[in-house]
Amino acid sequence: MINLKNVKGTIEHFKTHQSYPATRAELLKECDDLSDFSEEDKEWFKAHLPEEPEGGFKSADDVVKLLGLEVPQE
Repeated sequence: MINLKNVKGTIEHFKTHQSYPATRAELLKECDDLSDFSEEDKEWFKAHLPEEPEGGFKSADDVVKLLGLEVPQE
């Protein structure tokens, strides 16, 4: 079960504000620097982001897939 409150905003951030390839450390730092995400969502992200694949995370789609996220239907 995904307890991430701002799934849509999280996915949007990965797609528009993050550069790739990215390491796990880079993604975690970026997450910490975001002021428009709740502390609960930041903690969820830290707990669920897996170790980076060889060569880093190649795209937003890689991150979204590994986290098991889907864009919520409106």
